[in-house]
Amino acid sequence: MHFTSEQRLDDGVLEREFTLGEIPGILWTPASASASTPAPLILLGHPPLGLRRMYPRLVDRARHAAADGFASATIELPGSGDRPRWPAIEQARADLQRVMKAGEPVSDEIVDALVLPLVDKVVPEWQAALDALLAMPEIDGPVGYSGGVMSIGIRLAVVEPRISAAVLFAGSLVPRAIFEEARRVTVPLHVLLQWDDEGNDRQAALDLFDAFGSEEKSLNANMGGHTGVPQFAGDAAGQFFTRHLK
Repeated sequence: MHFTSEQRLDDGVLEREFTLGEIPGILWTPASASASTPAPLILLGHPPLGLRRMYPRLVDRARHAAADGFASATIELPGSGDRPRWPAIEQARADLQRVMKAGEPVSDEIVDALVLPLVDKVVPEWQAALDALLAMPEIDGPVGYSGGVMSIGIRLAVVEPRISAAVLFAGSLVPRAIFEEARRVTVPLHVLLQWDDEGNDRQAALDLFDAFGSEEKSLNANMGGHTGVPQFAGDAAGQFFTRHLK
C-alpha cells in the first residue's frame, strides 16, 4: 500500500489516498486512532460510479464513522473511475439499460453478466486491501462492511472471516447464485430498504432478506425513493456497528 496524499479534515479526521497495486483507495482515521488505541475498521462499499463521483457521500459516511470511533476505507471498483475500462461490464450495463427503457423484464443472464464478474474480481481485491489496512498499527479488528453493491457484501460476509458484521443496502439485481450464498451468511446484518425505490424490486429484496442465514438480522425499511434514506436510518446503522465492533 502506497499513500499518495494526506489531509486533515476540519473535524480532525485524517484522510489519506492510497494505491494498492493498480487499485486506488481512500482511508479515513479518527483523530483518536493510534498504535496504543487502534480503531476498528469499516469497509465502505459503493456502486460502480467512480470514487470521485461518490466522494461526497463516502466522506460523509466516513465522518460519521469517525465520530463513532471507527476508521473506514474504500477502494475503486474494477472498470470504474480511473481504472481501465471493462468492455464486458459496459456491454452488460448497456443491455440492462436497453431492457429497462423498453419496460421489459431483466433476465437472469443480464444480471449474471453484470454482477458475477464484478463480485469475482473485487472481493479478492477487498481482501488484499484488508490485509494491508490491518497491518497498520492504528487500525485493528473487528471489521465491518457497509453499503455498496449488495452481492459484494454478501460474498465478503461468506468468504472473509474477518468481517464481523455488515450493513447492506437492499437491491434486487442479485444473481441466483448469490441468493444461494446469502443462506450461508451468519454474521449479524442490518439491511436498509427504501420502500419506494424505483429501481428496486421490493419483493425480491424482502425474499433475499428472508434467505439470509444470520441469527441476528434486522430490516430498516423507510418510505421514499433510492436517494431518500433518512438520517435516522444512518444513525441506526452506526449504532449497529457500535454494538458489534466495540
